[in-house]
Amino acid sequence: MLKFLLLFIPWTLRRKILKRKFGYKIHPTAHIGLSYIYPKYLEMGAGASIGHFNVAIHLDKIVIGENSSIVRSNWITGFPTGTDSKFFSHDKERKSELIIGKESAITKNHHIDCTNYIHIGDYVTIAGYNSQFLTHSIDIYESRQDSHPIEIGDYCFVSTGVRVLGGAVLPSFSVLGAGAVLNKAYNKERMLYAGVPAVPKKVIPQDAKYFFRKEGFVY
Repeated sequence: MLKFLLLFIPWTLRRKILKRKFGYKIHPTAHIGLSYIYPKYLEMGAGASIGHFNVAIHLDKIVIGENSSIVRSNWITGFPTGTDSKFFSHDKERKSELIIGKESAITKNHHIDCTNYIHIGDYVTIAGYNSQFLTHSIDIYESRQDSHPIEIGDYCFVSTGVRVLGGAVLPSFSVLGAGAVLNKAYNKERMLYAGVPAVPKKVIPQDAKYFFRKEGFVY
């Protein structure tokens, strides 16, 4: 009940309660709107923001770097470690966390499953709408739930309506095309990855200005 009631308290007071009651580390210039954000641990850097109508529950940690944002209506869930549940008990190294670097953004209406960790680098845009980042699934060979991390490098542009699955890596300075399904780890930078499943399609020129910007927000 307290967690729900806190949504309607002015931010200055809410921030103090979140720090004292929940042990969160929130910079004085960071801000959370009308959103239900309750991981076990939350850290927000200078200028970081979470907009309205976001939900983030059932995960160990969220770290949002300087001037990064989670904009609106995103659903962020996980499966915390350290429980007595049989789910994922075979994986002792699993981390249920979302780590976002500086000057990055998750825009609107995305589903982020952090059963295993998702690391998003600096100057990244998770753009458009209705993308899914899914770290867990059923291992049909072992007949059990299993999970694998997702990594998005620096200066990446992730287009609308994509599916990114556990074990996927999008290298730095890369673009993931609209509607793509990224289901494996790649390491070649400055590429457009697209298709179902996503594969390298073409080289992105070295002088593309998106990869040199000093501010995350694109006007």
